[in-house]
Amino acid sequence: MTIREFKMPDVGEGLTEAEILKWYVQPGDTVTDGQVVCEVETAKAAVELPIPFDGTVHALLFEEGTTVDVGQVIISVQTGGAGAEAPVQTEAAPVAEAAPAAPAAEEPAAEARQPVLVGYGVSTASTKRRPRKATAATAAAAQNGTAAPVAAPAAPAAAPVLPAVPAQPGGERPLAKPPVRKLAKDLGIDLATVVPTGDGGVVTREDVHAAAAAALAPQAAPAAAAPVAAQAQAPAAEAAVAAPVAEPSARETRIPVKGVRKVTAQAMVGSAFTAPHVTEFVTLDVTRTMKLVQELKDDPDLAGLRINPLLLIAKAVLVAIRRNPDVNASWDEAAQEIVLKHYVNLGIAAATPRGLIVPNIKDAHAKTLGELSESLSSLVATAREGKTSPADMQNGTITITNVGVFGVDTGTPILNPGESAILAVGAIKLQPWVHKGKVKPRQVTTLALSFDHRLIDGELGSKFLADIAAVLEHPRRLITWS
Repeated sequence: MTIREFKMPDVGEGLTEAEILKWYVQPGDTVTDGQVVCEVETAKAAVELPIPFDGTVHALLFEEGTTVDVGQVIISVQTGGAGAEAPVQTEAAPVAEAAPAAPAAEEPAAEARQPVLVGYGVSTASTKRRPRKATAATAAAAQNGTAAPVAAPAAPAAAPVLPAVPAQPGGERPLAKPPVRKLAKDLGIDLATVVPTGDGGVVTREDVHAAAAAALAPQAAPAAAAPVAAQAQAPAAEAAVAAPVAEPSARETRIPVKGVRKVTAQAMVGSAFTAPHVTEFVTLDVTRTMKLVQELKDDPDLAGLRINPLLLIAKAVLVAIRRNPDVNASWDEAAQEIVLKHYVNLGIAAATPRGLIVPNIKDAHAKTLGELSESLSSLVATAREGKTSPADMQNGTITITNVGVFGVDTGTPILNPGESAILAVGAIKLQPWVHKGKVKPRQVTTLALSFDHRLIDGELGSKFLADIAAVLEHPRRLITWS
């Protein structure tokens, strides 16, 4: 047989690491070329990784929740027929060229080191990487210069001996679904110590909660009574899931910043202290726009499309860019030049469970109202599912952030790095407004435009914001100004 290795690819232009969110396969499972084997989260998005060959999963080299450097082997697969020898072949990542995997420990150069684990070859370099959080198995393996897989099936006598995984009294690996394993890991529970109550001896979420509750209780009940304890201690267990702190009386909780949230924080700091921000505000009557939204919803020609105020706001921004093309630009620091863009990649800020992301609609300036509606719907749905690709978040020019959905009136948004402006849209509310000489209840909102003062001076920024407001006050300008 042949053991082939699959490395963590660079799934997004220059990224150096990714976190394994979920394994879709386990040791012993059969995989085929192109089958998705895991989901990883990079600093930009969640991405599913396909395996590039056929075979049987031999070992998973990292657990869910582990951050892995690009170029490290994450899974080994047995291919071909059984034989006396099991040569190891490393498969280059299919997404991008990957760097060689870094060894877990250095060996003296004078000793000829042989492979001690399937999926881990002879170390010929002394490359170092930053330390990572390790499980007990990986910590013990590091002392011996080996890498510990999550699990591996029983191997033939000719295959190398793998480190033992936690076992139940019967000597078998605890049976549990991946979400339950992740829950146990978050709570610090060893599955081998949990009494299973599921069919066929499978450990359930309730079993893990019960074990966590028993561990927190001053006088823990015997393991056999764990299912009963789970019902009494469910609130405490749920709290433990939300917070990684073991002590219920702790006054602080520390949450690691990684993935999308980490890169967003870095980008916002860089943007705030690199581009000189200016923010201007305008409060306006959008009653006519809201009436037009309702009319478009009732239009049979637009049946099946998602029509909402954001659609017309996006169209208003595109019309205002056409009237003020110099706002659609970027700053080239190296060349000390302003780069005018003759296309609009319109960014839409989206709040997701993994943090704030800003995917953009490519060439939004060339889309009809119906095409723009379809693009917005697809963008939002993909972002909520956490499936936005890195390419969808690159090369944006101007962004819209809708803070009004949270009931917020306005704000001072920070530019998305590399872009010239960002428009914050506040909540649309009925307010007293002077209309045709009389005070009447009207639909009113506030727009806030932040822009890079290196690219846009006060006059240009003011004209741009005023044109957006003018279109939303009198939406017939969507036609007359186009």
